[in-house]
Parts: sequence; C-alpha cells; structure tokens
Amino acid sequence: MRGMAGAREGAEALAAELRRAGVGEPRVAVVLGSGLGAFADGLEERVELDPKALPHLPESRVPGHAGRVTAGRLGGVPVLVQMGRVHLYEGWSPFEVTRSVRAFGLLGVRTLLLTNAAGGLRPEMRPGSLVVLEDHINLQGESPLFPGEQASGSPYDPGLTDAIESEARKQELEVGRGVYAGVRGPSYETPAEIRALVEMGASAVGMSTVCEATLGACIGMRVGAVSCITNLAAGVGEGELLHEDVVEVGRAASRRLVRLLGAVVGGFGG
Repeated sequence: MRGMAGAREGAEALAAELRRAGVGEPRVAVVLGSGLGAFADGLEERVELDPKALPHLPESRVPGHAGRVTAGRLGGVPVLVQMGRVHLYEGWSPFEVTRSVRAFGLLGVRTLLLTNAAGGLRPEMRPGSLVVLEDHINLQGESPLFPGEQASGSPYDPGLTDAIESEARKQELEVGRGVYAGVRGPSYETPAEIRALVEMGASAVGMSTVCEATLGACIGMRVGAVSCITNLAAGVGEGELLHEDVVEVGRAASRRLVRLLGAVVGGFGG
C-alpha cells in the first residue's frame, strides 16, 4: 500500500488495528529515535502490543529501532510510545514514514513528542546533551502532506518547547535550543556538508523527524521535539562516526529522557 493513493487507507487501517489492540484513548504519542527504546520501560500500566496485530505499521530494519508500540501512562496521562520509526533512506515513502502519526491523530492524540539521535554541529556540544527543537530545515526533498493540506511556519509548538526546556533545566540536564537539519541519509555527512549546514543556521543534523513534525502540526497536534546529541558531526569532532556508537549514547540518555518527558507529560494531567 504505497504512494499517496493508499496513504489514507493505510493510516485508517493502522488506527483500526490499534483500537482493536486496546490502546484506549491516548492523549499523547511519543516517537523514539535510535537507541532510545528504553523510554517505554518507564510507563505505568504498560502494555506492549503484539507486532502481528499491527500489519499496517511499517517495520524498520535499522539496528537500534526496535519496531514496537507500547501503551501506558505517564503521570496518569494515557500515552502511546512508538519504538522503531522508519526512514526515507530505507525506501519508504513520506506517507509510510508518517503513517503512524496520521493514525495517532485518528485516535485522538493531540500532543506529539518526537525524539531523535542527532549529530551536533557546534563544538561545545557533548554526546548525551539535549537540544529542544525550535525549527527545522527540510533537506529530505519530500513532504508527507496530501493535496489541500498546508504547512506554514515552524511546526514546533512554542509553549511545549518552553515546557520541555524549563523542565530540563529544572532537572539540571545539559540542554539548549536549536534548529534541526533533516537530511535523507543513509550516509553520514561530509565535513563540507556540515559546514554548509552550519552556515544555514542548523544546530543538529539527523535523518528523521521533519516529516513527522510537519504532518503532526498540519493535522492539529501540538508538536515538541528533542534531539539527543550522540556524536559531533564530521569536521566538528574527532574520530570515525559509527551507528553503533550513536545507539549506545542514545541508550545511555534514555533514563534522562524518561524523567524529562515523563515530567512534561505528567504536567498535562494537572
């Protein structure tokens, strides 16, 4: 079920599968990046859904992307957590990349929290630090929107961005704000490409998030996003860039993200 013709039907089918699996009425959806799957372990009343019950959920083949959906609560708020997003570089269309986001909207989700593993573009950044996204630069050459759907301005909700950064500082986490450059991948960037991204105003670079954020905002969700800096990009830091290192740093950051996003989501129940 590829391309625009089957995109709407695919999202509706996935939403129906999630309902049959018993996800209830989630208010918040969280999409996790490379190595960040341990986040779901912090859910209360956690129920991991059987992947066989979700045949319309595209499955990633990338190491570190677990390919699961878990339902539960954070601070009493009903939450869906997707572990294992798919990417354009795997050959998926932008409609398939965002199928779960569109399905979450059909289930009534109104807040979308995105996390990703990203390369840092500033020399003062350290692996494990966090960047709350204010905006992004879409260099992926794709849009997840249907004809008639329009996106304008930054998709990231200012109030949600403020809440994430404020809570991170309260927890004394190493955090800043910035702009995410979304590239297609799968290759890591060259030093010349990194210099160009810096000139464009980017703070972090990765291969996901922009399609999900764009669609989420377009269909009425409040969108917030956090990049976990897993490495310094080529020409900024020293050493070879390995996906295994990205996953490992992401895993180490999971506990901090559980506390951070758990507190942010818990505030929605007040």
